[in-house]
Amino acid sequence: MSGRINLLLTALLVGCALSVVTAQYKARQLFIELERAQAAARQLDIEWAQLQLDQSTLGKHARIEANARRDLGMVALTPARAQYLTAGTR
Repeated sequence: MSGRINLLLTALLVGCALSVVTAQYKARQLFIELERAQAAARQLDIEWAQLQLDQSTLGKHARIEANARRDLGMVALTPARAQYLTAGTR
């Protein structure tokens, strides 16, 4: 009788030990996945900040004007170069 109880308790102990090992393995896997997700989130935050900086830089009036002068050959309109149209005159 005592041998059966010992055998039952031993089997129960082995089952509990295997359960603990499995739980620890799953916890480690989840922790690794969490770390990867947090690293990806940090990288996306860095990229978002860089994109916001680029947008603010590219949208400035002075830069747009400089690009228009350099790339398109545009110049500011002066009164001497302006042509006025009036209705009814030829």
